[in-house]
This record gives sequence, C-alpha cells and structure tokens, in this order.
Amino acid sequence: MNLIYCGTPEFAVPTLEKIIAHRFTVSLVVTNPDEPSGRGYELKRPPVKQAALRGGLEIYQPVKLKDPSVVEFISRLKPDAIVVVAYGHILPQWMIDLPRHGCINLHASLLPKYRGAAPIQWALMCGEAVTGVTTMRIDAGLDTGDILLKREVEIDEDDTSETLSARLSHVGADLMAETLQRLEGGDLTAQPQDHTQATLAPILKKKDGRIDWSRPALEIWNRIRGLRPWPGAYTRFRHKTLSIWGASPPAMGETMPLEHGAIVATRGKLRVVCAEGSLLELTEVQLEGRKRMLVRDFLNGVKLVAGEQFE
Repeated sequence: MNLIYCGTPEFAVPTLEKIIAHRFTVSLVVTNPDEPSGRGYELKRPPVKQAALRGGLEIYQPVKLKDPSVVEFISRLKPDAIVVVAYGHILPQWMIDLPRHGCINLHASLLPKYRGAAPIQWALMCGEAVTGVTTMRIDAGLDTGDILLKREVEIDEDDTSETLSARLSHVGADLMAETLQRLEGGDLTAQPQDHTQATLAPILKKKDGRIDWSRPALEIWNRIRGLRPWPGAYTRFRHKTLSIWGASPPAMGETMPLEHGAIVATRGKLRVVCAEGSLLELTEVQLEGRKRMLVRDFLNGVKLVAGEQFE
C-alpha cells in the first residue's frame, strides 16, 4: 500500500514509526514548516520531521494545502491512502478525494465523543474513567467521518494530558497499523457515527486555565490534570499568577465551612476550600517570577497570613 503520512507533533511519531516497521511504502511525509524556537529563534524541526529523517523518508512542508503547486506535487504520487495524525490542518476536499482508501485519521477519543482539537484534555477535565483511540475516514465535517476501528484505554488516577497522550499515541500506532493491514486485505467495513451521541472538545485557550474555586474539588482536580501542560491551571495570589502543577485526589466527605478560595495550611500542606466546603490539596505550584516547587517549599517562602485566599 502506497501511503502519504501527515502529522506534526510528538503524538504522531509512534504511528509513523509503526508504519515504517510494518514495511508499508511511505512515499511522502507531510508536516508543518520548521518554526523559530527559544531565545535565539533558531528553526526547530517538528517531531514528525525528525522521525522521517531517521527513516530516510521524503519530507514536504507546505504552508497551505490549497496552493496549486501543493495540489500538483501531492496528486502525482497517487497514494492508496493518506494517514493523518495530529497534522494541524483541515484537509481540503481535493485531498480527501485523492486516495482510493480515503484519508485515514487517528483520533484520540472514542468517537463520536470528544470531537475536536483537544479530546485528551477534555476527557480528563470531564472526569472520564475510560477513553481511547479511533481510526476513521476523514470527510468534510469535524471528526464526523465513518469509524474503522476503536480501542479503549483506562484513565489512571495520576494521569495528566501529558501521560495519557503518550500512552494513547502508542495504542493508536498499533490500531493504525491494524487498520491499514485490514484495509489492504479487504476485511474492514467502515461504520457511520451516531451523531446524536457527539460531544465537542474545542481547542483550549489561556483563559481556560484559570481555576474557579466555586466549583467542586473533584471537578477542579480533574481540570488541573487535563490542563497540564497547556494552558496550565492557575489562580491569583497576592495579585500575582500562581500556576498549579499538581494536586491530590480530594478526600470524599471532608469539608470545611469557609468561603471558596480560602487557604488552609497545616503541617506543610496546603488545601483550598471549594464548592460546599469541599477541600483540594495542592502539591506543586509556581508563583509568577519564581521556579516550580513543592508546596512545603512554597509555604516556607510566602509566610501565609490568617484569612488569605486565592482569587
């Protein structure tokens, strides 16, 4: 099977490596252009480009997929399928129609749940116990195409979007390899999605990271996990931003009759009062202008005053 592979971030690397290992013909790897990074603004190669270079594959980094030169360049390859994993661009219709097996996308949720740009983050923030990966044929809608295969993955209590993403990327790589093998063998039938069951997982913005302490502690804990590393959970303390890097699962039934946002610090531990007096213990924080640290070190440095609270 002659493939074109489209992907950009680290999440897309295991699938490319798996496809190479299974000896599929990858005639072209399409990824985002190199971008300036760091203080020196040196150009940084996308992770997929680095993997493609290791595999000795041809690389193409167009800015726009609708450019006539791009259409001509990709079309001449006559791919059997185009594999798309976190590429970062909406495929135009000419590209969707090009391969005989279609454009096969690996999506990091159990479709039709969590359609959109941030399925891993929203699954965590919504307190899901199980998520997974889906291979699907891309159509003109937002993650609305017919489903090929699915695989469930349990969410661990200590998962963040970083750890869950890493695990899903490897499960997804195996699922994509199986999908391509079965498509090639002709024993895989696509199934339409039940659009009535769809939920959305829109891209996150910086403002989404601000914690609302009037919400229940369990909800806030899940939100902190899903927001890490981007955009990151944060609150305001003494007119500065306090980033929240870690928290412990809230103890069920333990409450304190104080206003939400109130800080309760005892024996090197810091708990925050949330909705209906529920308590959330923070474990790792970073005050604006300072380094990331454990809560006990933060408490030693700030010297809390009685009655202080997060904004």
